[in-house]
Amino acid sequence: MPKQRSRSILQAIGNTPVVKLNKIVPPNSADVYVKLEYYNPTGSYKDRMALAMIEEAEKRGDLRPGICVVEYTGGSTGSSLAFVCAVKGYRFRVVSSDAFAKEKLDTMRAFGAELTIVPSVGGMVTPDLTPRMMERAREIANSEPSYFTNQIHNEDGAKGYEAIGRELTEQIDVPIDAFCASVGTAHMLTGVAHILRRLSPSSRIVTLEPASSPIISKGINGTHHVEGIGIGFVPPLLEKEFYDEARGIGESEARTMASRLAKEEGIFAGTSSGMNVLGACMLAQELGTGKTVVTVAVDTGLKYLAGDLFQ
Repeated sequence: MPKQRSRSILQAIGNTPVVKLNKIVPPNSADVYVKLEYYNPTGSYKDRMALAMIEEAEKRGDLRPGICVVEYTGGSTGSSLAFVCAVKGYRFRVVSSDAFAKEKLDTMRAFGAELTIVPSVGGMVTPDLTPRMMERAREIANSEPSYFTNQIHNEDGAKGYEAIGRELTEQIDVPIDAFCASVGTAHMLTGVAHILRRLSPSSRIVTLEPASSPIISKGINGTHHVEGIGIGFVPPLLEKEFYDEARGIGESEARTMASRLAKEEGIFAGTSSGMNVLGACMLAQELGTGKTVVTVAVDTGLKYLAGDLFQ
């Protein structure tokens, strides 16, 4: 079969593979499938959201040549926006923090982003960190002609993830009994749920979050170190009709699962992906044999080699 040619690297976003887990799923459990989103160009599912936010803004005329794009980010959204802006020729100013992986900060710089760092408390994701990053980004956006993508409040982001739902229903030739995912902005869970609610209405949608900061499931705020999720408040775009349950997952158990994924299944991904797979395995045990659970490996483990995740 001849190799497909693309007019732009932006066309390489999406159509990522799905694999079945064969070793780490407990006995007498449902089948568990994982969509490998690290096959996207920057190694993250956030490429889908970044492209959607930029192109929808272009369609509306909110973003034009000469306007600067501004965002706050834990790293992966920033890397993806920096990538898209580099291809499209937009200047990109981004606010992040030393709480997030050095690899992510360096990736943003490599794509040409102008980076502002908001200091964390002990390298942890505390409840005040995201609001402080948001405020600094807002100040920057007000200082010059800008398009502030403002990901947490940007409804365009979910449109980019609807393709995951469509791809899953095409790739998995049996009913999807449950889909679970950890949430930060909640765009991915919402986008997938939009599609599954229509194409697979019996699917159970489960929201995952750090057990040490169960703001969605229990209304309790806390501190954790899982990058990209658990932002310290309920995401404004997380609508209750699009999920059936929210549950907390232990961070240490998620980190162990990320290590097991690499060593036993050959899936090299970060802590939030470990949380997703751990949640999927729990659901698989509850549902039992003959059922199917699906989740997402959201980014590559290469983004976490400087930390202690794989040490």
